[in-house]
Amino acid sequence: MRLLAQGYKWCGIVVIVGFTSACTTHRISNQLDMAYEHYNGGDCVATLHSLSRVDRMIRARRYMQPEVSFLRGLCLERQGYLMDAVETYRYIVKLYPESEYAYRARARLKVLGGAQNPLK
Repeated sequence: MRLLAQGYKWCGIVVIVGFTSACTTHRISNQLDMAYEHYNGGDCVATLHSLSRVDRMIRARRYMQPEVSFLRGLCLERQGYLMDAVETYRYIVKLYPESEYAYRARARLKVLGGAQNPLK
């Protein structure tokens, strides 16, 4: 009987952890959606703030980092911080070479490299 009670206790903990994880994923998704909305609206300052919040939330979900970094690079580029954008794209290519966002980052690096020789 005591063993059964311990089993229920662990089951409850697993349910709570699972629920917490789902809530966190939902919050991350909402925050990332807000970042895209700000970016599409032309507000890079708000975009970068949203991305900073996402960065703090995804520490255990590193698979999201390339997307967050790519959007950050686009914002930096839009604001005219080309060298910072280039470094952000290089970071993606170096750390996440097989991701979809590394492919996109390489394309952005080609565009930026073609526009300004020092960026190559």
